[in-house]
Amino acid sequence: MKTIIKILLSISIVLLSYMCVMSILTPIRFDAAKESREKVIIKRLTDIRKVELEYRDQKGRFTGSFDTLISFVKQARKKVVMKEGTLTDKQLDAGLTEAKAVKIVHSGNAKEIAENGLQGFVRDTAYVNMIKAVFPNDYTPETIDQLAVIPFSNNEKFTLKVKNDYVNSAGIVIPLFEASATYKSYLFDLNHQEMLNAIDLQDKLNKFPGLQVGSIDEPNNNAGNWE
Repeated sequence: MKTIIKILLSISIVLLSYMCVMSILTPIRFDAAKESREKVIIKRLTDIRKVELEYRDQKGRFTGSFDTLISFVKQARKKVVMKEGTLTDKQLDAGLTEAKAVKIVHSGNAKEIAENGLQGFVRDTAYVNMIKAVFPNDYTPETIDQLAVIPFSNNEKFTLKVKNDYVNSAGIVIPLFEASATYKSYLFDLNHQEMLNAIDLQDKLNKFPGLQVGSIDEPNNNAGNWE
């Protein structure tokens, strides 16, 4: 009987020790995985913001449709200024400005260009594909559709909302947008209780339980809730 009691006590000690260790390691592992995933999702949300801002600049409003947004970035072109060369302090002291330098170069007068030392000065405007202009190293026409998908989710899409008729205190209409992903969408396969704890904490703080950029409730300069 004593031997059995000793064995049971030993097993209990081992189990309690294991539970104590796991009670410490589980939230640490959860937080590490959460932080790692959110870095990727934040990058995706900032990419969505870039495209929405380009869309607004060209259309005068935001769009709440990923189909429209992705179609836009595939087809639209962006004006970029190709720059080569800079004005030296000597040139600036002589009264040469960017505008004057551009005018001289565009005149094609080789003598005047040489006299002002502008042989390597280039300022040309070009229109390039939006994907190449905004995401030169991140997306291609074949992969840009992933812009709408929440990383680490079951192929869920970000929630995209717009309010293009928001009127501020000065009576000015300001278009607003927001894109978001909840904890449930990208933490669902981690420790369930830890995920619920994270959601509960955000609820108590009256904060969004996940990651969000922009806001349709009030202007926030299109900031992310991680910034």
